[in-house]
Amino acid sequence: MCGFVGFCGAAAGNAERDREIIEKMSSLIVHRGPDSDGVHTGDGIALGFRRLSIIDLVEGSQPMYNESGDVVIVFNGEIYNFEELRTALASRGHTFSTKCDTEVLVHGYEEWGVELLSRLRGMFAFAIWDAKKRELFCARDIFGIKPFYYATMPDGNLAFCSEIKSLLVYPDFVRKVNPRALRAYLTLQYSAGEETFFDGVRKLPPAHYFVWREGDGSVSPIRYHDFDFTGEEGDLERAAEEIDRAVNESVEAHKRSDVPLGAFLSGGIDSSYIVSSLMPDEIFTVGFANENFSECSEAERLCEILGRRITSKTLTPEECFEAFPEIQYHMDEPQANPSSVPLWFLAKLASERVTVVLSGEGADELFGGYELYGDDDKMASYRRLPRPIRSLAARVTSRLPYFPGHDMIMKCSGSPADFFVGQARVFSELEARSVLRPDYRVGPAPLELAAPIYARSESKDELSRKQYLDLAMWLPGDILLKADKMSMAHSLELRVPYLDKFVAATATRLAPELRVKGRSFKRALREASRKTLPAEWADRPKKGFPVPIRHWLREEKFASIVRERFDSPAAAEFFDTKKLAQMLDEHTSGKKNNGRKIWTVYTFLVWHKVFFEDFDTERI
Repeated sequence: MCGFVGFCGAAAGNAERDREIIEKMSSLIVHRGPDSDGVHTGDGIALGFRRLSIIDLVEGSQPMYNESGDVVIVFNGEIYNFEELRTALASRGHTFSTKCDTEVLVHGYEEWGVELLSRLRGMFAFAIWDAKKRELFCARDIFGIKPFYYATMPDGNLAFCSEIKSLLVYPDFVRKVNPRALRAYLTLQYSAGEETFFDGVRKLPPAHYFVWREGDGSVSPIRYHDFDFTGEEGDLERAAEEIDRAVNESVEAHKRSDVPLGAFLSGGIDSSYIVSSLMPDEIFTVGFANENFSECSEAERLCEILGRRITSKTLTPEECFEAFPEIQYHMDEPQANPSSVPLWFLAKLASERVTVVLSGEGADELFGGYELYGDDDKMASYRRLPRPIRSLAARVTSRLPYFPGHDMIMKCSGSPADFFVGQARVFSELEARSVLRPDYRVGPAPLELAAPIYARSESKDELSRKQYLDLAMWLPGDILLKADKMSMAHSLELRVPYLDKFVAATATRLAPELRVKGRSFKRALREASRKTLPAEWADRPKKGFPVPIRHWLREEKFASIVRERFDSPAAAEFFDTKKLAQMLDEHTSGKKNNGRKIWTVYTFLVWHKVFFEDFDTERI
């Protein structure tokens, strides 16, 4: 697990200048790789690397080259089937000088080119420079576990990196808030799509690659993998056997490490199933003093049953608010999912004892774990009305202001493409427009971002379409972004065994009713987990990673921190500050629960202060 930076183009080639730029860019991501660094400069290319040593602690340094030195790579991630690939490549005459997965990518590119991607099992983002072809080949894993950002710089060079902050110190880069990003963020609580909050900086989407060619300079990402919910497996017991086999095999592949390894554990099924398969010596959990916002006791009880040691920590609101600016610095873009806060402290706690952890991200998206995937009793009754009546009700409702029952009518009347934007819906579209200044009411709405994704799943059932959207937007944009950034902030490698190509293939074969049936979620996964977990854990309802922000924001000492940001000149640039003040007053008085809305705006304003009011490239 590491981080990389680089740039290529006609303006690259002055070795002394290029090295100075690369080292400055790389200095901002030391946390991703504190063990060693490396630089490569050449005609038209400059690459930098920070290493967190996990496998082959002696010989795995990057940038890494082929035998002739004309192919060079920087790579962030882990390839879990690298030994099989290495054997295949050796049989074709390739020679290896290390025992690490990075060298497999170098020779795999030489042997298979782009077809290498279909052979990989793991999490990755990488850039390979081919000096003979004068080409840069860049790719990102199928789930988007590892980040990849890029931008065309003022001098014409293409720059790329693991974290956006590295781009901000590139000579003459203009830091500017992307006015198109804020509208959708207020609803989704994260930055969706390929654009970022920094004008001109883009994300390479999951399951995509691009080839940059000297003399052309354009970047056109190409999809190399897609998920297909076939729904062909309808037998619950057989499905449970297949899932258990796939999950345990994935855990086995993910636990390889030459450094200490542990696991995160909440009280829910996802991480509990991973822990019961892995049985690590080190397990970690955090929670809050309010017992309704803590699963520490459940995690501790499971560890007692399994005979494992667990390290836990109770968090205070004071330390959470104090750490929040640093959290947003490491996030790169505003990310208002409250669970990023306890995840920051969980990663910090684990990093004091281990270098690698396994975690349970991805199970909900693959196996159907979210409540928004199912119907409650009222929705089930409403769906019994004739479809023409429901469709007419939806058309009328879509033209009306929001009212109680609006979401139910839309959800139970039409296609998910008409109403479902994923697991977060903080501000409605109308609310977002009303609180924003006119210059920031631009950019795509959430449903516009979702539309091309839905177009690819048009023939599928409603549940599969929702899961497909969450795999494409919510998982990489929210869940995996905070998992990567919060763990790497503490030089901790986080691995996600559910997000494995073979586990995913098993999940997408499940019939819809084996994923969700009524208010029963992750049915097949729960059945599989019974093989190693007590029934109490297999049946435990989803709780998530709850954070008591609505309670904190009703305490004056914390509300005053938010009010200071809401009264700032930055707030006045982007928002109608009278409406922000009203929103906060309604919440502190108990008239409304505006906690998530307040937190989402506050998050953006803290991020803005970190990167636009306090960030000084001259002091770096």
